[in-house]
Amino acid sequence: MIDVLVAGLGPDRVPYQEGWALQRRIHAEVVAGERADTLILLEHEPVYTAGRRTEPHERPRDGTPVIDVDRGGKITWHGPGQLVGYPILRLPQPHAVVDHVRRLERILIAAVAEHDVAGRRVAGRSGVWVGDGRDDKVAAIGVRVTEGVSLHGFALNCDNGLDGFSQIVPCGIADAGVTTMSAETERRVRPADVVDAVVAAFAAEEAAVAA
Repeated sequence: MIDVLVAGLGPDRVPYQEGWALQRRIHAEVVAGERADTLILLEHEPVYTAGRRTEPHERPRDGTPVIDVDRGGKITWHGPGQLVGYPILRLPQPHAVVDHVRRLERILIAAVAEHDVAGRRVAGRSGVWVGDGRDDKVAAIGVRVTEGVSLHGFALNCDNGLDGFSQIVPCGIADAGVTTMSAETERRVRPADVVDAVVAAFAAEEAAVAA
């Protein structure tokens, strides 16, 4: 059974560098066999993070600082109202990164469905998407696998503002938009409201794999 660590939500938001240090510590414990697979859930203070494939023109146009990280993917924004999840998991095939991303997509699609959001995949693009015609991303995914254990994870837009995305090319995709669960349901859906659905979806996926 996966352990769940809620590291900080609402007013107790976690600065990105503090969350990164927590990830590294738990990752080392999982690699060493000292800890079970662990899902960290939190909200971050506002921050831009850039994955390894980020191009210069995709960064903020106003010179806002960016933290360069070692995950896959491109640039994104984290901040209040967004549920960030870091699944620190032993993978059955250490280098099956694409399979891990697809699994996270399944989990998040199941979780947002519990709040009446019809999430789906878009061919050739990671994450969870909504909308007909123009695609809008409701959850971004960027991961890394080292020593057979995953790092980084997903960012699910719950009731965050979207201004932070306006200064960048989110995830390097210029021909699609960004949305939130609150915008899609026309009611406020906070990160704390979604935690139980996300945890249940991880448990269901784990049970399906074990069956």
